Formats: sequence, C-alpha cells, structure tokens
Amino acid sequence: MPHENTTAPHQPHDANSLPAAAAGRWPLGGDLPVRRMGFGAMRLPGRTWEGPAGDPEAAVAVLRRAVELGVDHIDTAAFYFYKDLSANAFIRRALHPYPDDLVIATKVGPDRSPDHDWLDAAGPAKLKADVHRNLRQLGVDRLDLVYLRFLSKDGPGDGRFEALAELREEGLIRHLGVSNATAAQLAEAQRIAPVAAVQNRYSPVSRDAEADALVELCARQGIAFVPFFPLGGAGAPHIAALREVAARHGASAAQVGLAWSLSVSPAVLAIPGTSSLAHLEENVAAAALTLDAEDLATLTAG
Repeated sequence: MPHENTTAPHQPHDANSLPAAAAGRWPLGGDLPVRRMGFGAMRLPGRTWEGPAGDPEAAVAVLRRAVELGVDHIDTAAFYFYKDLSANAFIRRALHPYPDDLVIATKVGPDRSPDHDWLDAAGPAKLKADVHRNLRQLGVDRLDLVYLRFLSKDGPGDGRFEALAELREEGLIRHLGVSNATAAQLAEAQRIAPVAAVQNRYSPVSRDAEADALVELCARQGIAFVPFFPLGGAGAPHIAALREVAARHGASAAQVGLAWSLSVSPAVLAIPGTSSLAHLEENVAAAALTLDAEDLATLTAG
C-alpha cells in the first residue's frame, strides 16, 4: 500500500515476535512478502449472508487488533455486506491510511443485490466496474491482489480474465488470482496473465486428491494457495479427529484445523475470519502450533 499510517497501533520493534509471524512468510506474486497467518473479513458485516448484523465497533476493533498481532494480509470483497454494513468500509475505517506492508486482497465475479439475492456471474464490463468499486470503497489507487471467482467449472473465457489482465496492465491491480478454480481453469488463466494466488475451499474435513494435487501444483509454481473455510465450515470444530489432536496440545479444534492447513505446504496462507476479539486471538495463536506425524496421521484418517 502506498500510504503511511500515522494512526496505526504501536507495534514491537521485533516484528518477528508478533504472533502472526510464527508461521513464516510467503512471497505473494514474488514481490509481496506476507505472513502466512492472515485474516478474512467475510464475517464482519453479518454472521451469515442473511445476518444478523455485525457490530461495527467490534469489527473495527478486530481489524485493528489483527494488525497489532502482526497480520499483514486481509482478504475481502465488495459483496461482503449485510444491509448497509460492508467489510470494505470497516477495513477503511479501521486501518486507512494503511500500513506500508499491509496487503489487501479482494475478489470479483459474484455479486449480490441490495436485497441480498445472488446475481449472475459478472461479465467483463461488470468485472471492471467491480474493481473500481473496490478501489473506491477501500480508498486506494491500486489493489494488491484481485481474484476472479468462478461460479462454475467453465474456464475464464468470454473476456473475463482478460478484463482483469487489462486493469493490471493499466496499473490498477498489482497481482491476479483465481478462486474456486480447477487446475484446468488455473492453466487457462495463466495463458492470459500471471496468477499469484489460488483461493479454494480446503481443510482437514474438505479435501480430496484433486485438491491436494492443486496445492502441490501451486507450491511448485510459486503460487500461493489460500483456503477459504479453513476450519471446514459450520460444525467442523466438532469433528472427532480435530478434538483428539486438540486435546493432545491443549488447543482448540479450530487451532488444530488452522495448524493443519499451514502444515500442508509453505505455499498455504490461512485467512480465518471472525468478528470476535477472543476468536481472533485464538486463530492467530495457531500460527505457532506445530503438529507432529501422529497428529497428521490422526487428521488424515479422521
């Protein structure tokens, strides 16, 4: 981000001592080093897509505390909203002008009406308009990372990824990513422009051979793999294997799920989301949780 934040919370001189630093860094796009423990803003406007509404003061407090803990990678989208509450607006209110090292990723493709109905996938012109909407809402001149989120297994044809590549050439986007993508969609996008990150569903309880192979492919190619629903979605912390490993470490099941994701590959970046300060602290602490071979075997079998 090209701004200096004169109101940012005081941070320790040793950045490596920050809790989010425990899992190390990844060079996003080759030139944006980010800590592998980040934050997802989806839950800030509302607990679910249909509410209830989030607490604006709590949202601002969570975002500021995340930065204090060393988080330098925040994932958002303009369609993360509930009524008049918006994740992008919370981020701007809490953190603008942004710290120089803060990376904000957003995504385009889906959209929602003011009544919260999901709309058809955006075409090239709408995608460009949505990028400009993110720029305005976040108050920046360039977006660090923009994902094209696919709503089907169709490739990035019809000029959709090309539209984002044009904005990248114009300097409005630094890096491009794909979300909810297959290996074939990733390859097709790469024929159009470099891809810095893939954001797909992935967790100890929502994985398969195809997903594992895509994680490995990303690591080989220097592409970040960013799981959404890194805790598996609703009910995941109650999975028996997660509880068993958590008991061994005196940790929570959610922490074990995050630690598992980070253990899979150095290319994996975690972006757990929450609107609770307590859960934020718990999630970020998972960066320091190391799972052994027995733990990993239990999670793989469970």
